[in-house]
Parts: sequence; C-alpha cells; structure tokens
Amino acid sequence: MEIPHLLTAGHRVDHSHRLMSIKPMRTYPIICLYLLVATPLFLQAQDVTIAVKNDLERNRTDGAITIAAGTLLEHTGGTADTPLRFTTDGKDVTFQALDDTRDGHTDRYVLLLDLAAGEQRQVTVRPLREGEAAPSFPKRTQAELSHKVGGRWQDREYLDGTFTNVDSLSVPPEHTDHSWYLRYEGPGWESDLVGYRFYLDWRNATDVFGKKTTAMVLQDVGQDGFDSYHEASDWGMDVLKVGKALGVGSLATWHEGRALRVEETDSVSATIVANGPVESRIRTRYHGWKVGDRTTDVVSELSILAGSRLTRHDVHLSEPLDNLATGIVKLEEGELIAGQSGEWSYLATWGPQSLAGDLLGLAVIYHTAAEQEVTADEHSHVVVLRPDNQRLTYYFLATWEQDTQPIRTREAFVAYLEVQLSRLNHPLTVTFPAR
Repeated sequence: MEIPHLLTAGHRVDHSHRLMSIKPMRTYPIICLYLLVATPLFLQAQDVTIAVKNDLERNRTDGAITIAAGTLLEHTGGTADTPLRFTTDGKDVTFQALDDTRDGHTDRYVLLLDLAAGEQRQVTVRPLREGEAAPSFPKRTQAELSHKVGGRWQDREYLDGTFTNVDSLSVPPEHTDHSWYLRYEGPGWESDLVGYRFYLDWRNATDVFGKKTTAMVLQDVGQDGFDSYHEASDWGMDVLKVGKALGVGSLATWHEGRALRVEETDSVSATIVANGPVESRIRTRYHGWKVGDRTTDVVSELSILAGSRLTRHDVHLSEPLDNLATGIVKLEEGELIAGQSGEWSYLATWGPQSLAGDLLGLAVIYHTAAEQEVTADEHSHVVVLRPDNQRLTYYFLATWEQDTQPIRTREAFVAYLEVQLSRLNHPLTVTFPAR
C-alpha cells in the first residue's frame, strides 16, 4: 500500500522558514536535457501562468508549494514527463520533479518561492525549448541508506566489509541494534538546517544530528568510525540521547500505559524515494506490526524540505489502530511546553538537554482534531492521536544552539513554533487561469 500525497494545486503545506545566505554547494540536475525527437503531444504543450499567494501578514522565505503533474498537464498539454521550467520575473524558480510511485514518471512538482507579506506572485510554467538545458539547483536536502558489503554475519554481528549506499533494503533477519551493519544504524535525512536518522531495527526511534553548516553532511557521517558522530566535529554531532524513549517524533502506540514503539514485526524494508535539491523522502514498510493481540502493516513516509527543520511523517495502516502515538524523550533538563493555534497544536521541550550540554529544542506538531490525550510514561512525553481512515500525518523538529540559525532563548523558541503553526494554518495557495 502507498501513501498518496495530497497533490492539490491550491492547498499545500509550507513547512519551511527563513534561511540565511549560504555558500555555493553542489548542484543537482532536476531533469535531463530536452529530447531532440519531440512527440506530437509535446508539440502541443504551451506556456501557462499560475498565481501563488502568501496570505500571511509576514514574509515567507522558502515557501513550498506542490502541484500534481496531472494538474499541470491539464493546462499545458504535452505529457506527464514533458521537461518543464518555472520562472517568475524572468528568473528560474527552484523546483524538483518527484516520482512518488517509483514508476519512472513524474507525479508532482515541488517549488520554493520567497514571498512578502500578502504578496501574490505570477509563475510561468513552460516546456523546455529544443536544445535547451534543464536548470539545476543547489542541493539543500538529502536522504541516504548505507550498509556494509563484502563482510560476513557472525551471529547478530556483521564483521568486516565496507559501507555502500543503496536505494532500498530489506532488513536481514540477523540485524539488530549494534550489529555494525548499517552506517549510523539506519536511514538518514537532512535539510540545510538539521539532520535526522532512525534506528532501522527493533527500536525504530528517531535521533537528531545537529549541524553547524548548511552543506550536506550525511554522506560523511560514520565513515571514520561506527559511532564517531557522538563526538563534536566541524559539521556538528548527534545531539540527542534517545535510550528507551521516543526520541523526537517516533511512531508508537499507547499500549498498557506506555508508548510502544514499532518493535515487533515480521519484516521491514526501507526505500529512498527522493533525494534532491528541494525534497528528500524515505518510505519504510513494516509488515506485521504486533500490538498486543492485534497486527497491522504500516507504511511510514518521512520527508523534509529545503530551508526547513520540520520532518513530515505520513503514516498508513492496513488495519485500524486507533491509539497511535508520538512524542519526545523525557530529559531532566528539558522543560515541557505546549501550544495550539487554529487546526494545529504542538508538544515541545526546551533547555540544555543536548548531548553537548547546550540548548536543544524539540517539538512534535499535530492536528488538534486528532488529539486524544497528552500523557507521559517513564521515558517520554506522549501525545495519543486518532488516525483518520487509517492515516495520520504529523510533523517533528529540532533546533540546536550551535546550528546556523541558532535559537537561544525559550521565548524565541516559542515564537518560532508559533510561526510554524501559522504557516501550516495558512499554506501558500495556487490559482490556475480559467479555461
């Protein structure tokens, strides 16, 4: 089962925030050069101008919109794979074409725009001209999965071998925590502001990489030693102690008075669905998740956008399970904070709770209507959530005192969270011309 994205043209959540200027980075080609042999459908493709509006009374940097490829096709003609260019005021708009279904065809486009308070911007969508090169953009997100090859299993440990990156992996039955098989123990994803990983084993908990740079760093993490990332380095470090808790934003269920992570399953597989300049995404399938006497399959999708600290988590269950949960590790140095605005609420912690002993802010953001209970167990602050038709979407984030846009006071952290809620409550809107 797949998690279909809401590919509407007028209602796309913006979960990014103001970005500082960055140094030039690697560029990432979006699509190949225009094919010299055009099809009749391509010859019918035409330009179209859409209107993108910021309804907020504040500026938005790296505001994100998503447009379904089929929606564009209705207005431009051509085919779903016709190479496109997006421009405003004669300048390229940063975008990425995404193949969510992994069938070789574009399903949607995600665009990034900077808009002033209340501004409406005209964006022209046009097919590439014959011989015209596709634009490329700095790589500001990344997702990866790396495991060892060339070694051997001895009981539950993988001996020798070297790490190689893969697009997908079915987790071998021998694998468990500290098997030395996966680089930094699972998939990782990052934006220019923060990095995350989750343990691809029975723990299934999310951890945080604090970053001191806007450059992509995951490709180098853990290469010089299995857990060297726990030590401070030029790029940053692992900043969160997870232990038996939910880390930040881990999927769980509220069962017999505690948060039960996705621990007991029949099998697990993970796929890097997107790894691009604007969005990166990881899809994980858990077959046979056992919760008491109930069993369900789970599809989990974790995604991040450029210029954003937020990870979006889309969850789809094969069977009903009405007490899903997520939350934040309970640390002595972290003050619990909660807030609500419009359709969204947050549960957060703030304080000198990082592994470096400095300020770390953690939060989960969820639909207020989905909330059943805010509670806690021995290890975690927990919010119990009700899925809608066996689906659930929520967000989580981390801020670190040493990152490139540091938040250093409780008041600034709360203000930042309120901005995130306002962006979720007032997504950028897209209007197509009347036909």
